[in-house]
Amino acid sequence: MSRPETFAAQQSETSPLVRIRSLLPGLARAEQRVAKVVLDNPAGVARRSITEVAEAANTSETTVTRFCKAIGVGGYPELRIALAADTARSAALDEQRDLGGEIAPDDDMRTVVDKVTFADARAVEETAGQLDTVVLQKVVDAVSTAGRVDVYGVGASAFVAADLQQKLHRIGRISFAWNDTHIMLTSAAVLSKGDVAVGISHTGATADTVEALRTARNAGATTVALTNFPRSPISEVADYVITTAARETTFRSGATASRIAQLTVIDCLFIGVAQRHLDESIGALDATREAVGTHRLESRHDGRRKSRDSGK
Repeated sequence: MSRPETFAAQQSETSPLVRIRSLLPGLARAEQRVAKVVLDNPAGVARRSITEVAEAANTSETTVTRFCKAIGVGGYPELRIALAADTARSAALDEQRDLGGEIAPDDDMRTVVDKVTFADARAVEETAGQLDTVVLQKVVDAVSTAGRVDVYGVGASAFVAADLQQKLHRIGRISFAWNDTHIMLTSAAVLSKGDVAVGISHTGATADTVEALRTARNAGATTVALTNFPRSPISEVADYVITTAARETTFRSGATASRIAQLTVIDCLFIGVAQRHLDESIGALDATREAVGTHRLESRHDGRRKSRDSGK
């Protein structure tokens, strides 16, 4: 495949702000200034002329139009309409929860809990909203028929990689998760056609993960990237790109909300693969559950219930 398959087919259904945040690193510098103006005050931009936005971004009207096309909007009028609709939805949701995105120094623990859970829920909702299910289905097909699946991730993404490996392993799929650069590269080098390599990186710019995925692709494996930014370096070495939509807030530099968004996608991928091998998956899950059953401690309630049952 010459180009990775991304969420382009569903762009029209995606929040413009989600799309702008995901495409931001790949925009030209002048377009990034326009993006910052939009992200800082989307409701205000929805009411402003293209000339005013160009002046605020210290650029030209032509650049604003080019920015609109870069994020998949036909032009500035369409952008204003999309922003107006999106900010109205967001305002209604925020008013319902009465929560802001940032955690203030004087927030009490109840407020902190509410803000964190609200941000996490938004990450899941926005990820689901922009997720390209056509691409996801192709990834499910590839994983379902793969000889083996190797998953790469470092830092916080390593936990997500391990979660995918464990899930696939429980339903009888041969899978490995690696987070050491040398082992990632050696594992990638011995993959071949029919195998799948999955690289997980929130930024899409983690050199270790990108290099491992490139090596796997050169070896003939089908490569999949899970990232928040579809135009990041990892997309250049991926046959399929699946995106999340996690925004960064105070104390949350990508390692928390992004991980929850990634795990949501991993769950969808796992369920899709399990569906393809339903009887085998159910049998494997039952067998693994039974195997670890003797390592669970009984509660007093369970013991009393068994005593009552045996006396019947």
